[in-house]
Amino acid sequence: MTGTKVRPHPRAVHIEGVDGAVGVYRAHPAGGGLVEVTATVAVGAAVHESAYVESRSVVGHGALVGPGCWIESDVTIGGDVQVGQNAHVGAGSRIGDGAWIGANARVGAGVVVAAGARVAHDARVADHAVVLGDRRRVAA
Repeated sequence: MTGTKVRPHPRAVHIEGVDGAVGVYRAHPAGGGLVEVTATVAVGAAVHESAYVESRSVVGHGALVGPGCWIESDVTIGGDVQVGQNAHVGAGSRIGDGAWIGANARVGAGVVVAAGARVAHDARVADHAVVLGDRRRVAA
């Protein structure tokens, strides 16, 4: 369409990445964190004002993304997940419902964290690892 100007979202922020690509982010209404416009954050989720959620990521209902967190692109965070302060979740990772990621944890790219599983504070999870929850059986 010639001559048509598209006005940016009034609260949009343009950030240039290390690769020179410019991403467009908006402040999430629950917490104020910067969410890339192609990412989806559920209405019942909260993203802290100092956190980032990158492109095509999904954050489920009741999830809490803490201060200083960086959620890379194509990450899926389930419902009722807590991501602790300064945690980093690598591209393409999947975090199951009710999981917990501790403060300062580094979850690599392509990691699967099972529903209800816990990643300790300061933990380092290698790329493409699988973190299982407590799988103990109860005697019948």
